[in-house]
Amino acid sequence: MKKQYEEDLARIAKAVWDHPEAGFLEYESSRIQVEFLKEQGFEVEENVAGTVTGYVAKYGHGHPVIALLGEFDALYGLGQEADVAEYRPDGCEMGHGCGHHLLGTGVIGAGLLIRDYLKESGREGTVLVCGCPAEESGSGKAYMARDGVFEGTDIALAWHPGLLHQVGTGSSQSCIQCYFRFHGVASHAAGSPEKGRSALDAVELMDIGVNYLREHMESTDRVHYAITNSGGKSPNVVQAEAEVKYLVRSTSNPKCQALYERVCNIARGAALMTETKLEIIFDEGLSNTIVNFTLEKAMNEVFHELGAPEYTEEELAYAQKFRDSWPREFTIDDINDHVKDKRALLRNMKESPICTYVVDNEFTDHCDMGSTDVGDVSWVVPTETINTACYSYGAGAHSWQWVAQGKSSIAMKGMYKAAEVLAKTAEKLIENPDLVAEAKAEHQDRLSGMKYECLIPADVKPHVIQ
Repeated sequence: MKKQYEEDLARIAKAVWDHPEAGFLEYESSRIQVEFLKEQGFEVEENVAGTVTGYVAKYGHGHPVIALLGEFDALYGLGQEADVAEYRPDGCEMGHGCGHHLLGTGVIGAGLLIRDYLKESGREGTVLVCGCPAEESGSGKAYMARDGVFEGTDIALAWHPGLLHQVGTGSSQSCIQCYFRFHGVASHAAGSPEKGRSALDAVELMDIGVNYLREHMESTDRVHYAITNSGGKSPNVVQAEAEVKYLVRSTSNPKCQALYERVCNIARGAALMTETKLEIIFDEGLSNTIVNFTLEKAMNEVFHELGAPEYTEEELAYAQKFRDSWPREFTIDDINDHVKDKRALLRNMKESPICTYVVDNEFTDHCDMGSTDVGDVSWVVPTETINTACYSYGAGAHSWQWVAQGKSSIAMKGMYKAAEVLAKTAEKLIENPDLVAEAKAEHQDRLSGMKYECLIPADVKPHVIQ
């Protein structure tokens, strides 16, 4: 990658890190990226699918049309100083604990490289750099997929910062997120408790009911919640208002929808028992991922051709400081089952503070626990994701360690490598139309006639619930 591109990407990534913003509120992050892409000759459409901060930057013409999926939202409650290798809360409300400042910037780097390739080769093809908002909470890509942003696209490629250099494999869970608000009647808890109708009682009864439900749902289902409004701090007041936020997950959209309805019925029962009124507020929904072994194989070949980044002694010492914040030694049980050579990875984890080679995975359609709105894109276009190591071993996603390492040279090297792998994969696809056709054929075969039905109702628009 050109030195100038590396400098530009580092500047953009660090600027986004400096302005952590929540989903659908990434105004500064989006502006920084859009202005740069326009300067680089991309044709940019903003406010795609009504997301305000979402954009699509286009370069080239004709097919294949290759979309690069970027993100730039941060997380609540993860503020931290850069490069500080110990937990030291700084009071900042937001933090880039999932590396999206790198993610969105890395696909811009890939877009620049593909643009240059199209210019120099004279080949036909189109690259779309997609700024996708609100991955952490909001499901921006789901709105984009639902509203046709990816129509006419042949292939979608993505990456995510992580702890390993690898091509992603396996599916992910469908997920519905919503709020259950109970409205009761306030009263003096000692003097006239019979006149009160407790919204907090309703929340607690709902949570108890859902916890009993766990015995009667599939082992791959997940339901978790947070009480977002307990009704106040005065126990001598019957709580008139209370709210609980739920995430409901399963391995497919129909299963997720069915489990969600069971949870809703428990909420209705809790309202009936407490004589409170129930308000269900749908927040977001995202689909399971449709895997594509054709793309996994192609990206794996490219990744091995390019290899992992090389690290200086200073960078290894830097990573070691954060590795030391992880309190225990690694064992083979810490390694995912889809890794081909677990012992080789375990040796690397013991000998180096950061991943130093490209890890091979067994391709699988097994559903991993967790969700991503990349899944919605994978329903409408063949999609594949890679990971690059941007952080030390032991640093968990959504952690202060990821925030603190986010502006480091090892993070930047992971981002540069991701851009190169994405760009070289795009070149491979452009030069091999049969490979694109094979990926599309596999995609259709895996769908087996199923049609994409977004879990977000048609009347729900991109929003922020405070």
